[in-house]
Amino acid sequence: MKNLIAEYNTLVNAGTVTDDAAQKAALPEFERIRAALAAPVKRGFFRKAPTPPKGLYLWGGVGRGKSMLTDFFVSHVTVPARRVHFHAFMQEIHASMHEARKRGVDDAIAPVAADIAASVRLLAFDEMQITDITDAMIVGRLFEALFAAGVLVVTTSNRVPDDLYKDGLNRQLFLPFISLLKEHMVVWELSSPTDYRQDRLAGSPTYFTPLGSDASAQMNSVWKDFTGGDTAPLDLLVNGRTVTLSQYRSGVGRANFFDLCAKPLGPADFLVIANACKVLMIDDIPMLSRSNFNEAKRFVTLIDTLYEAQVRLICSAAAKPEMLYLEGEGTFEFERTASRLREMQSEDWAS
Repeated sequence: MKNLIAEYNTLVNAGTVTDDAAQKAALPEFERIRAALAAPVKRGFFRKAPTPPKGLYLWGGVGRGKSMLTDFFVSHVTVPARRVHFHAFMQEIHASMHEARKRGVDDAIAPVAADIAASVRLLAFDEMQITDITDAMIVGRLFEALFAAGVLVVTTSNRVPDDLYKDGLNRQLFLPFISLLKEHMVVWELSSPTDYRQDRLAGSPTYFTPLGSDASAQMNSVWKDFTGGDTAPLDLLVNGRTVTLSQYRSGVGRANFFDLCAKPLGPADFLVIANACKVLMIDDIPMLSRSNFNEAKRFVTLIDTLYEAQVRLICSAAAKPEMLYLEGEGTFEFERTASRLREMQSEDWAS
């Protein structure tokens, strides 16, 4: 096959992607890994297993094309690989370790890492970030075992490795993991000046009302533009419970109002969703009143959480923000929510 740089140029010439100098500068790192993985492994009685190439830690601002490049890279590798959101991966690790402990295993990390290494040669993560102390205490030994087994890791992140788990509890115990990443991965900043997510929305509405076929069509159009239509559910584990976003891809999530606000979800659930998404699309926000007071309260909490996390919000609703909640207990408190909904529609929101 042609190398990744040539393949990228083909997409540029076809108008599928925008020619971006910062993205092209990162492509040799991806090509280095792809070529090493594609090379035949020569085995012999006296021959040592080849040293795997260094992986890649690609970091930079939101919307610069990190996820797109990683998807592009993974689609061209020929070895067993897995592409997964880092938060979802860590939730799977916790669940697998729990099962291992039920079998009486003393060191639950070892069998979990061995199972992963037996199934893939490449792990590609989206949005590596560490915000939970339990994750912080696990990742060092987990990744040490994966690297020792020859698993190669490529990940995106919004922050440089030295800022992972910044100001976290007992962070000094986490620092060896940062050194481990630097030892086994090339750290590369994707410093494109263009925020493609914001550019997609520049001059376009992000709040569609009233509800109906037109609003649905506009939401579907935005969703297709962001994701190309290739999506999957994202399961997020929160305090032993699973919260599912019905549609997700590369930091962009989508869910119905009732899936988020008619279920017994709370601040912890919404915070995990906000951490997983840079853009969240919410369909079918209804009129709010005393008849759906509990849903309205959850919606207020959800918007507050998204606002504080600076998540880009796109939604369809029964009415304009100021007209959503006109009667019943909570109308006064909703004025702040309406104001925030208005502010979150501005083009420079979360820029």
